Amino acid sequence: HGSADCNKNSDPPIQVVRYNEDTWILRQNKCLNYEAPFMFLFLGKDKALLMDTGATKQEEIFPLYPTIRDIVTTWEKQHNKKIELVVGHTHRHSDHYAADGQFINKPETIVVGLEKTDVIDFFNFSNWPLASVDFELGDRSIKVIPIPGHQEASIAIYDSSSQLLLTGDTFYPGRLYVEDWVSFKKSIARLVAFSKNNEIKYILGNHIEMSTTDGVDYPIGTTYQPEEQMLPLLVEDLKLLNKTLND
Repeated sequence: HGSADCNKNSDPPIQVVRYNEDTWILRQNKCLNYEAPFMFLFLGKDKALLMDTGATKQEEIFPLYPTIRDIVTTWEKQHNKKIELVVGHTHRHSDHYAADGQFINKPETIVVGLEKTDVIDFFNFSNWPLASVDFELGDRSIKVIPIPGHQEASIAIYDSSSQLLLTGDTFYPGRLYVEDWVSFKKSIARLVAFSKNNEIKYILGNHIEMSTTDGVDYPIGTTYQPEEQMLPLLVEDLKLLNKTLND
C-alpha cells in the first residue's frame, strides 16, 4: 500500500503472492507508480497466462520479466517440462502494458497485441462482444469474456479451477471510468448473467483506490494508502453495480 516517504521505501518493486499452487497475484509498488496495478499469472500443463505487465517500462527498476520467468522456471523444474508463456492484457491502457517490451522476443513467449482486432484474432472470437471463448492452458481452461465500455478492447478472465474472475479496470474498488456507457452497461449485465452459471469466489480488478471508510477514495497520485480497501469483490457487489446502472 505504499509509503508515506517513498525515499525511505524498502519494499520490493513487485509484491508477489502465491494464491495457490498454480496461481500467482502480483502488485507493483506504489512508490514506482501510484497506479500500483495488479498482475495475475495462471499456470497450466502446456501454457502460462500472464494478464497485464504493469505501469513501468524499465526492467532495472521494475523487473517483471525476471520475476515471472523465475516463477515459470521453478514450475517447469518441478514438473519436468517446458511451457509457453502468453502475455495478455485486460485492456489497452498504458498502466497495464508498459512492461510488454521486457517480454517481446523472449523464448517461448507470446505477447498478445493491444488493439481490439488483435484480441479478437488471438483468442479466436467469432461473436465479439456477445460471446465468450475458451483459452486452454493444459488441463486448465480459461474463459475470456468481452467487456467493452471502460475501453473497447477490455476483457474479463474467468478461471474455473480457482473460481477467480478478473475484471481489469471495469470493476474494482476504486473510481470506475467509462468510455462507452452503452457498452459498459451491457458488459456488466453479461457478467451478472455469467455469474448465474459459474461459481465465482472472488472478483479481482487491477487497482485499489478506495479507503476502508465508505465513500472516501484516495486522491489520484497517492503513493501511500495505509487504510485501503481490500482488492476482492463479490458477486453481490457486481449485482449492485448492475442495479445502479439500470436505476
